[in-house]
Amino acid sequence: MCQNFPISRRDFLAGTGAMLLASHIPLLAESADEPIIDIHQHTDYAGRTHEHLLAHQRRMGISKTILLPAGTPAFGMSTHQGKTNGLQAKCSGNYVCYAISQKYPGEFTFGANEVPDLPDAVKEIEKYLKLGAPMIGELKFGLDCDSKEMQNIYKLAEEYKVPVLMHWQFQMFNYNFERFPKMLEKYPKVNFIGHAQTWWANIDKNHTDQNVLYPKTKVTKGGLTDRLLSDYANMYGDLSAGSGLLSMTRDEDHATDFLTRHQDKLLYGSDCDDIAGSGKACQGSQTISEIKKLASSKKVERKLLYENAKQLFRL
Repeated sequence: MCQNFPISRRDFLAGTGAMLLASHIPLLAESADEPIIDIHQHTDYAGRTHEHLLAHQRRMGISKTILLPAGTPAFGMSTHQGKTNGLQAKCSGNYVCYAISQKYPGEFTFGANEVPDLPDAVKEIEKYLKLGAPMIGELKFGLDCDSKEMQNIYKLAEEYKVPVLMHWQFQMFNYNFERFPKMLEKYPKVNFIGHAQTWWANIDKNHTDQNVLYPKTKVTKGGLTDRLLSDYANMYGDLSAGSGLLSMTRDEDHATDFLTRHQDKLLYGSDCDDIAGSGKACQGSQTISEIKKLASSKKVERKLLYENAKQLFRL
């Protein structure tokens, strides 16, 4: 299929290098008896090698990983004049994710992404949707969530029937979270996945200072995030990153209730850049442990760690 989409020499060399590196990594863990889908990982994350990525995912017991690419390096408003290229964490782009997924199709698949205000953004994303990407994201750019550029991507997601994963961070990425319900209403056939600091801070009805990205107080249910999950069939939540983990550990009684009420809407992701893959050094591993600890039943646990993602992404 790849011959239908010409690639640059840089992309070819990057992807080939990824496959060569990964080919020498031994299997470090047996397949989990209970499979886990990780919907949120990155290649070259904060300089992590492809060997370490593969070892990390296997050590965590992940059965299938979705690799989320960065967009093309750009130096405009949406990347803060290039300061947040690579999703602000040196992550690599579409072709590297695609190449690793082709080398290890049983363990990895790939998302599709591009800087939304580049002229060929839709064309670049569509290229990888045609190659089989089951989602778009993560969209982590300095634009209004209801801007024309973002809506062009939502329309593409609607056409290809794939979810969109969005990184919400106050005054940094995807501006004006409070206006997003209008997008959910305008694009009811698009499944949106919320992620990151502002998304998880707003599970709390009493969260009023949006400058606080990692609140540690007890949670009163009914915040904007809670309402979006309850009121819109096309809104989902990504439990990844420190913000997702904190949403559970800050108030475990609330978390058990929250996970139960939204058991069909929440998805496990790791989004961690360590090389440990286990224990306290690995946030993704801690998130798995916290889900297992707080899930009200085995049925809920399996939904969060596997079944919801399998269904949503048609894996």
